[in-house]
Amino acid sequence: QLQLVESGGDLVQPGGSLRLSCAASGFTLNTYTIAWFRQAPGKEREGVSCISVRGGRTNYADSVKGRFTISRDNAKNTVFLQMNSLKPEDTAVYYCAARSGIPTMWAMDYNYWGQGTQVTVSS
Repeated sequence: QLQLVESGGDLVQPGGSLRLSCAASGFTLNTYTIAWFRQAPGKEREGVSCISVRGGRTNYADSVKGRFTISRDNAKNTVFLQMNSLKPEDTAVYYCAARSGIPTMWAMDYNYWGQGTQVTVSS
């Protein structure tokens, strides 16, 4: 069974940092494009960042550019999202998702999803 598991979410103060991880079980991540999405209460799910199979192509939402960095370690079957200079508006449940194909920031393009990890930015 293909499964994605996110971890690393926490409560952090504004200006702080977190690193989210997305681990795969039941399949090899290194043949899939991976993206991070987030959903805040009362809001639609939005694309945060995506990365190509070999990591050569990445994309970011304007709201996180310069603060977040996506990376992958195919040997460890894991994708990461390093989040720096966190703001209260970054508070959301963060999901990773996988697809076969080019990186996109559209949730409907992704076939496999994790259960999410909560990130709360508050003083």
